[in-house]
Amino acid sequence: MPNLPFHLWYLITNFGGAGLTLPLAFAIALWLAFGYSWRLATSWLFLLGVAVALVTATKVAFLGWGVGVRVWDFTGLSGHAMLATAVFPVATFLVLLPAPPAVRIAGVTLALLCGAVVGFSRVVIEAHSPSEAITGCIVGALTALVFIRIAWSATPGRLPIVPVALSLLGITFGLHNVHVPTHRWVTHLALKVSGHDRPFVRARWKASRDIDSPVSPPSVLTPLQKTRNVAVPFYESDA
Repeated sequence: MPNLPFHLWYLITNFGGAGLTLPLAFAIALWLAFGYSWRLATSWLFLLGVAVALVTATKVAFLGWGVGVRVWDFTGLSGHAMLATAVFPVATFLVLLPAPPAVRIAGVTLALLCGAVVGFSRVVIEAHSPSEAITGCIVGALTALVFIRIAWSATPGRLPIVPVALSLLGITFGLHNVHVPTHRWVTHLALKVSGHDRPFVRARWKASRDIDSPVSPPSVLTPLQKTRNVAVPFYESDA
């Protein structure tokens, strides 16, 4: 599978994009509210919101302050991996609610595997390190499984399955190429809260020999910076 053409890996990775998965997540919530209860709908959105907040927090911590784990090459949870492994299993579960438990489990397992493939695609196209993709998949899978556990005993047959399935499939394939500039937004947020002018980037951060404090080597400090003992973050270049 890693020998797939590169453009196919981009097609796969787009299934984890926020422009697709977030509308799909809201569609799931609407169907849950319509066919079951607002409690299930809000539970789903709350759990997903917590996962999104966790992804955002890890990214802001790195972009704003250079907080990460060098030994793991970890600079933040993969949002694509998290969203794919959270949203698609829940969508599958919703469609398969009238089915026997064994079929539900098989469908959810397959959807989790598909989400993991999206996470793997992030490593193949070098958008994330393995640790970032794996942890993103773990957070997403936990989000989905916790919700499925909550909703497992919901009364089946309260939604027309064909319209539900068609609507979720329509969103999935209709919004597949919709790109939302989430990284730009998170970067802007990180710079706002950190007060820095430019974000930290992986290459210079990894090159730092000082594990505890991301500062530039003394040889590249200006005389004024040396005098004030100011730490210079490993920022992204203007290019």
